[in-house]
Amino acid sequence: MPDNKNIVVPGEIRPRRLRRTTAMRELVAETEVSARQLIMPHFVLPARKGREPIPSMPGIAQVGLDDLLRETDGDLKFGIRSVLLFGHPADGGKTRDGMAAAAANGAVQKAVAALKKSFGDDLVVITDVCLCAYTDHGHCGIPTKTGEIDNDSSLASLAAAAVSHAEAGADIVAPSDMMDGRVAAIRAALDARDFEDVSIMSYAVKYASAYYGPFRDAADSTPTSGDRKSYQMDPRNVREALREAWLDTAEGADFLMVKPALPYLDVIRAVREASDLPLAAYNVSGEYSAVKAAAAQGWLDEPAIVRENLIAIRRAGADQIITYHARDALVGGWL
Repeated sequence: MPDNKNIVVPGEIRPRRLRRTTAMRELVAETEVSARQLIMPHFVLPARKGREPIPSMPGIAQVGLDDLLRETDGDLKFGIRSVLLFGHPADGGKTRDGMAAAAANGAVQKAVAALKKSFGDDLVVITDVCLCAYTDHGHCGIPTKTGEIDNDSSLASLAAAAVSHAEAGADIVAPSDMMDGRVAAIRAALDARDFEDVSIMSYAVKYASAYYGPFRDAADSTPTSGDRKSYQMDPRNVREALREAWLDTAEGADFLMVKPALPYLDVIRAVREASDLPLAAYNVSGEYSAVKAAAAQGWLDEPAIVRENLIAIRRAGADQIITYHARDALVGGWL
């Protein structure tokens, strides 16, 4: 091995020239994150008024309709033009079959109608389609008598929920349940009701992840028994992700999604290279809460970390980023 002292870098090869000043770095930057690419999630209560902070997600709360409208109005001023809604049933609304997910007067349905009335086409309203927050067992599908999740019998309920969101005015429905064939079932149900223009953002690649812990507090959707490994993906697999993405594309998805984001940047890249559909990535609750907890201890510089994380997700290939940090990042000027 040659002595490093004797290595001469030719004067014409100096990558550092392009890093010399802030203006120069901005000039040659390859990856950008902007407000238009960010989607802000909201947890909607079945009430006009109400705000219940989520202890495991500092800065995030379950909100009533008035707070949702106020927060969305403020976010629009900073350029956040897309929201993702998760709902809560009214007291006593959790059942074995999760029927309340499709209730015309449900929290999500009312929120969609109010948001579209207030903001019209200035706001893209996306709704999560799943049964877990509405079932008394916390699973994303309907169980058999032996406790297994019955894939095919769950499809009609998921499709009904998606149609109810479309009837309320949703622009995009986003099935997150990971039942096989649910994109085709939802597309058929939407088209049959003349909702051909409503898009489907499929949680095509959703892993059985430990990063969902805080979300389950927020959505009150922790399974009462067992886990979701029989329908959510094994973190060890990436080829399977491409298969899931291909299937959902063939079934009629308009967007694909990878969830979580940061531990699966390689998967985002793989799906990006395999598909020409818009690709979203979900910077999930555990990723958010870990940064918040470390920043609260003074161990991390939160603005710098959030900026780096969002850039990494974009650099991997995501077109849209669902993130609880959207408001902080824009209000704080972190991007």
